[in-house]
Amino acid sequence: MPTVDAKPFSYVYPRRRTALIVIDMQRDFVQPGGFGAALGNDVSKLTPIIPHLANLIAAFRLHGLPVIHTREGHKPDLSDCPPAKISRCEPGKPAGLRIGDVGPMGRILIQGESGHDIIPELAPLPSELIIDKPGKGSFYATPLQDRLKSWGITHLVITGVTTEVCVQTTMREANDRGYECLLVEDCTESYFPEFKASTLAMVRAQGAIVGWTCSSAALINSLTQGEE
Repeated sequence: MPTVDAKPFSYVYPRRRTALIVIDMQRDFVQPGGFGAALGNDVSKLTPIIPHLANLIAAFRLHGLPVIHTREGHKPDLSDCPPAKISRCEPGKPAGLRIGDVGPMGRILIQGESGHDIIPELAPLPSELIIDKPGKGSFYATPLQDRLKSWGITHLVITGVTTEVCVQTTMREANDRGYECLLVEDCTESYFPEFKASTLAMVRAQGAIVGWTCSSAALINSLTQGEE
């Protein structure tokens, strides 16, 4: 089976039981005028991972492996958005917008709006699964678990934003469900570099208690290894 040079030790995975998850690479988080900016964050801190992610996605497609995209967002009537989530949007920040308010890319974090779209550089293929999720984790109130089971997936490569919130939540949800998870270091990012560093350390602590971490180059190189 392919083996990745990873931390805290090598990650071995069955190629045909492995899927790539690209978490929330949406305009609302990555571009000015969206939810991330409304919270007062410098969204430019997320953009360096885009070319690495594009390369990794292309490699998975080349080898015929599943690529799954997620989008965080809510129904237009906000019926799936807890009031506490709305109230903690910190409207006093520079953009002054809450979930559901109208911003430069439409209503903030609402399904069907321009800001809810995945950025063009990482656009899903028509054949790829898109999971719309109302929460931080990709398994909560979504069909992700059923789809993974139907495909026989046992190993997950996890990428996207932000490292300490939606990415880490998804990785912990997956770990509790028995998936062997690999977080790609240069394909995930946070508005706060120290939060990313802490998350990487936490997930691979105590013998990969939540999972492994590696570089995209190491993972792409492993994909060229012989079929198991």
